Amino acid sequence: MENLLLEPTQDLSMRFNRIAVNTISEKNNNTRTVRYIAFTDWGNPENTQVVICAHGLTRNGRDFDYLAKALQDQFRVICIDIVGRGQSDWLTNAEEYNQPAIYLSDIKILLTHILAQYQQPIHLNWVGISMGGLIGMILAGQDLPIPIKSIIMSDIGPRIPIDAILRFKRYVGEDPKFTDIDQLENYIRVISAPFGELTKDQWRHLTLYSACKYSEGVYGFRYDPRIAINFHESFEHDIDLWPFWDQLTIPALVLHGEKSDVLLPQIAEEMRIRGPRARIIKISNVGHAPLLVNEEQISHVKGFLLKQIQLHKNTK
Repeated sequence: MENLLLEPTQDLSMRFNRIAVNTISEKNNNTRTVRYIAFTDWGNPENTQVVICAHGLTRNGRDFDYLAKALQDQFRVICIDIVGRGQSDWLTNAEEYNQPAIYLSDIKILLTHILAQYQQPIHLNWVGISMGGLIGMILAGQDLPIPIKSIIMSDIGPRIPIDAILRFKRYVGEDPKFTDIDQLENYIRVISAPFGELTKDQWRHLTLYSACKYSEGVYGFRYDPRIAINFHESFEHDIDLWPFWDQLTIPALVLHGEKSDVLLPQIAEEMRIRGPRARIIKISNVGHAPLLVNEEQISHVKGFLLKQIQLHKNTK
């Protein structure tokens, strides 16, 4: 089925890029497949203060447009479409969506691509919403082309409750179709109600960049529904990732949706006293997850990142 992407008006301060990555399939005689990952690039490309933004499970990098615009005067901001989402390619073998190594490898290739553009050291900060926060948490403890110096995680932690996993399992991978873009927006407003109160323009923005227009003239979501393979397993217990959190020593900020069923209060409190001992900020009237599009949430992120610039200067 042909997939015709909607292309809303591009922001002139943003650059769109795609780079080639390799997938090595263990189930297909270790054959190597070339595919592309997409990202937007905001701010001065020579700025050594770099922020990488990674989105949630079924979302895409354009969710960060509001944040990137607010940060671009002080930072270079790179917002990636994780494989199978947005304008990044889909995996040929759906089972590989269940291999964390592919997600991590894509980011390492992106970091190598960024590093090659500089002649001086880069100070790298990570901003991740939900799944994007987990990817950053795991990467931050690894040997990377550019080490992550600070991390912001929106409504995700190193323990994911089984009830939240079962909720994801009920809707991830559904592939509904809509006769027009307004129907799609109404659907997004319902399933994304935990994002909290957004403006009319913000809902429209999320809808346009979530949308595909198919050759039959109907609209659907801009992600591979086969990412749901992650949820085909039989889950009986919480997912425990505490070892990844406990090894971190970098500054950390966690935004906690007050009504979240993913980052529970007791988990957020443990994150405050374990590992990097994160600063926890509760976001009122929001569930999973704070999307970093309104002024309050953006100010928390920007304030934390500007503090990292000052700390970096003081350690030189």
